[in-house]
Amino acid sequence: MTRCAVVGAGAWGTALADVLARNGHDVLLWALEKDVAAGINEGGENSRFLKGFALSPRLRATTTLTDATRDAQLICAATPSQHLRSVISAARDAIAARAIVCVASKGIESNTLALMSDVAAEEAPGRPVVALSGPSFAAEVAAQQPTAIVAASDDLIAAETVQDAFSNGHLRLYTHDDVIGVELGGALKNVMAVATGIVEGVGLGFNSRAALITRGLAEMTRLGTAIGAQPSTFAGLAGIGDLVLTCTGTLSRNRAVGIEIGRGATLDEALAGKETVAEGVHTTRSALALATREGVEMPIVAMVHRILFDGYPAREALTELMARELRSEQDA
Repeated sequence: MTRCAVVGAGAWGTALADVLARNGHDVLLWALEKDVAAGINEGGENSRFLKGFALSPRLRATTTLTDATRDAQLICAATPSQHLRSVISAARDAIAARAIVCVASKGIESNTLALMSDVAAEEAPGRPVVALSGPSFAAEVAAQQPTAIVAASDDLIAAETVQDAFSNGHLRLYTHDDVIGVELGGALKNVMAVATGIVEGVGLGFNSRAALITRGLAEMTRLGTAIGAQPSTFAGLAGIGDLVLTCTGTLSRNRAVGIEIGRGATLDEALAGKETVAEGVHTTRSALALATREGVEMPIVAMVHRILFDGYPAREALTELMARELRSEQDA
């Protein structure tokens, strides 16, 4: 049994905490919201973010961050990406020197353009960091449907520790040493999901979606290799696997936002009333900034940015993509 902390009680954090608890570990889940912690402790359900799923009776929740992280051997962070730094910083003094920090947040920090594992390493120095990513809707993990994801780290023992802690009969983890590729795949697929939602929202069909997913993968691979990722990573679970799921699945928040935008809603209208975070919106800004810094061409990301933040008509942007200079598919 391992003493575990899960930081962030959204749908994904709650599902991961439930897995750890059902696997026999001692788990304390940190929730920002008092009603979420109370619902888990008193009713065994996170009715705000993961409604309808009975959680393991072993799982406990707290609203005190340091209580969750103190003495934990494994800390899994599942906060929205833009809040990860402040949360880890606030917990730093309560993180054990030998604790493994597992990062399940997906994104690129807006001001630094840092990946989430880099943020965790900076705010909790000296601890091994593992990035957790792959095709996984929280509701299906909570429903114990077969799922496969990736634990990536440059510390193999830490990656294998996370693999052993989470794996069971319905959740299978693979280890990987390409942290950049695994993390970037998890972040950029959200932008592509917004794009595919826009395509669907304007009334286009499966041909258009297939083309966008495939060319989106090419863009992801291009940026990834520019900053040190292995190209083959994007052909795996954290690349094409997560990309296809998020671009086609009806549970995808990013795809849903894109559909509304494609149907004519403004960004504010598409996000209004939603408690859950569509990470692709934030990541669009940071992905374009990172691509610009690295001199990498990402026309789909640039198109999504124009639509979301410049009010450019979606149909006109898609027409522009189709009118780009003809080239070989094998061009970098």
